[in-house]
Amino acid sequence: MSDLKIGIIVGSTRPGRLGRMVGDWVEANAAAEGVEFELVDLHDYKLPLLEEAYPAGAGNYQGDAANAWASKIGEFDGYLFVTGEYNHSIPGALKNALDYVAAEWNNKAAGIVSYGSMGGVRAGEHLRQVLGELQIADVRQHVMLSLFTDFSGMAEGAPAFTPAENKAEELQTQVSQVVAWANALRAVRVAQETVAA
Repeated sequence: MSDLKIGIIVGSTRPGRLGRMVGDWVEANAAAEGVEFELVDLHDYKLPLLEEAYPAGAGNYQGDAANAWASKIGEFDGYLFVTGEYNHSIPGALKNALDYVAAEWNNKAAGIVSYGSMGGVRAGEHLRQVLGELQIADVRQHVMLSLFTDFSGMAEGAPAFTPAENKAEELQTQVSQVVAWANALRAVRVAQETVAA
């Protein structure tokens, strides 16, 4: 089965962030037959700190920002999350965006592309815990990018993303895993919709 849609979620919003460079690279290098990839930059959504009157699980989104975000997230069968590591965790903007909606995330697949001084591994592991609660199945392959070996110009204040050659291969392995799981989980969602109807 194909015709999947995978969202590439750029999880940092601060000025000078590296996440957009990484997100653009993911978009340029992610490929699978019958799969559409779309870059979703949190910076473009301007989500305020969570201020919805009802819990996300109720699905009763009140604000324009929440409804726009829910609509966008609901379009996808899976996700590739691009996250930096901030103090051993994910950026606050990403956690906020994850908390805004609920059912739109459920029974979908995800991969993690992280970056940081240690490859963003701690952010990736923390993100896995959050994804589990949202019923997002995250795949094993984790693309970890080091600030020391996959970026240049950091000391000069002119960072450039220069990933090692093997990183594109790692990404393709991740994409293959996400596509396989997204196909399987789409069947789960269809079955649930049939029961609900």
